[in-house]
Amino acid sequence: MMQEGRPLDFMRARLQTLQEAQLYRRLRPELGSSEPWLERDGRRLLNLSSNNYLGLADHPALKAAARQVLERWGCGMGSSRLIAGSSALHAELEARLARFKGSESALVFNSGYVANLGIITALVGPGDLILSDALNHASIIDGCRLSRATCKVYPHADSAAVARLLAEARRNGHSGKTLVVTDSLFSMDGDVAPLEELVDLCRQHGALLLVDEAHATGCLGPGGRGLLADLDEEVRAYEGLIAVGTLSKALGSFGAFVVGPALLTDYLINVARPFIFTTALPPPVVAASLAALTLLEEQPMLVERLQANAAYLRQGLQALGFNTLASSTHIVPVLVGEASQALEMAARLQEAGVLAVAIRPPTVPAGMARIRASVMAVHTRSDLDFALEAFERVGRELRLL
Repeated sequence: MMQEGRPLDFMRARLQTLQEAQLYRRLRPELGSSEPWLERDGRRLLNLSSNNYLGLADHPALKAAARQVLERWGCGMGSSRLIAGSSALHAELEARLARFKGSESALVFNSGYVANLGIITALVGPGDLILSDALNHASIIDGCRLSRATCKVYPHADSAAVARLLAEARRNGHSGKTLVVTDSLFSMDGDVAPLEELVDLCRQHGALLLVDEAHATGCLGPGGRGLLADLDEEVRAYEGLIAVGTLSKALGSFGAFVVGPALLTDYLINVARPFIFTTALPPPVVAASLAALTLLEEQPMLVERLQANAAYLRQGLQALGFNTLASSTHIVPVLVGEASQALEMAARLQEAGVLAVAIRPPTVPAGMARIRASVMAVHTRSDLDFALEAFERVGRELRLL
């Protein structure tokens, strides 16, 4: 008698392998929150795991804006932007984002992941060359793969390596387009890219430069305009410079955007498949994003408060003896090493009242598992002291200090 097939055995095997390697993941809806403190089962947990950096996700102004637009426009647009889903609200948001970023135009996408896939695959293809930082976000990596361009990964934040690769491409007679792509602020290490050097190299070689400011928008640079805003105007004026940002982190809403010359947005509207074939963002989401921009423009001190909090926690962890890698921002990693150790530390921190998740491969390299602490502008000094006490206690229990 023929044995009945088990077509999902490959799933069982893969999940078992992940469990054995301490890399299995599961959803934890009981911990879902963007607030600085969580109330769960009668316990309070200090939230150091949210990207709600400015604390705007539950701000009354964003809620009020979303409610008002919900009553007028409803819950969804019902079609893509190119059919019947491009409203005056979407146009207003794009105009505001362009002004906020000091660019000629902006185009909104439905998420940062979708934006990077759409932009990279629209810019380059077979016969073209991509130079990508080794620690770039997964959305960039996947965009590079899907583009079918030749992709060379350069050592993290190594502008000298980029220079060598660009010179090598020129010597070898590369005739296609060249795209250099990097995060501006790296989401797992908390350090920043050498942006001015990269712009200069791309200008010399006529290459495109795509900079993902997802974790920098609203958090760094003058008024939270991102790290590119720190560069001289002449540097920022390079025609081949393209920036991506998100609405879902510091701005407390959802979605993403690209800024650059009007030619770029016109091109993407016509070529970027994830934009063309995706239903437009819901009106309440767009309204919340507009309200967040207004708040940030009216209260730039939120950015200063965020970075002051980050420096306080980072320096406190370093004083205890923890390795925070090269972080200089509101993303503060605590290097642990093995995935099992990181999981144990996260569990003990939670028992001590701190929600700080373990980051494991493939998000980070093997042997580089860590606790990733994300600071918010709305955390108080007493909140951060509470966190430092918990880290010290758990670190000593696990003999990491």
